[in-house]
Amino acid sequence: MPELALDKRRIVAEAVALLDAEGLDGVTTRKLAARLGVRSPTLYWHIPNKAALVTAIAEQILEQQFPELEPPGPDERWQDWLTGLAERLRRALLAHPDGARIIAASQLSLKMAAISELAMSTLVGRGIPLRRARLIVLTVLRFTVGYVLEEQVGRPDADALDGFDMAAYAAAHPTVMAGVTEYFQSGRTVDDLFRDCLEQIIHGPAAEPGPAS
Repeated sequence: MPELALDKRRIVAEAVALLDAEGLDGVTTRKLAARLGVRSPTLYWHIPNKAALVTAIAEQILEQQFPELEPPGPDERWQDWLTGLAERLRRALLAHPDGARIIAASQLSLKMAAISELAMSTLVGRGIPLRRARLIVLTVLRFTVGYVLEEQVGRPDADALDGFDMAAYAAAHPTVMAGVTEYFQSGRTVDDLFRDCLEQIIHGPAAEPGPAS
């Protein structure tokens, strides 16, 4: 019988496939049970509720990019290592529709806790006071999730822009528009923007943005 072969690993794998096909709003126990060929109550033997399912999906998404967690090498600057960690997290979230929403909605993710623990302990081990280390790591991780959340929402559709007066918007916000234009006119991308924002968080306001790719 299919139900006898059911286990948590198979449920989560199918849930990730459902996420890739329909996004987070499409991940329901009814649809998941149908894909697995079982009745919905059967799922609750393995995963008790939707919150637990979301957390399990989050763990699987992170595991794909972080099968192992390693501190920086002895000659590697913690700033460079932390930047690379954030870039890996962004790749993990972008690999699946609504990846950022999944991470933001997950509760008690052990993998995210492990990432935070390693990052904080690394900074403390390099002489950063605990309070500052926590604030740096918290800001980097939350910025990364928020950045990807905006990326995955996407640009406004035609209906949202219908009737929107861009000329009036630009006239009312000239510095905002000048900043956007200046940044991207040299061929920079959203990837460059992500790295440059990280630079400001990790190195401080005095950091100069990197060159365009």
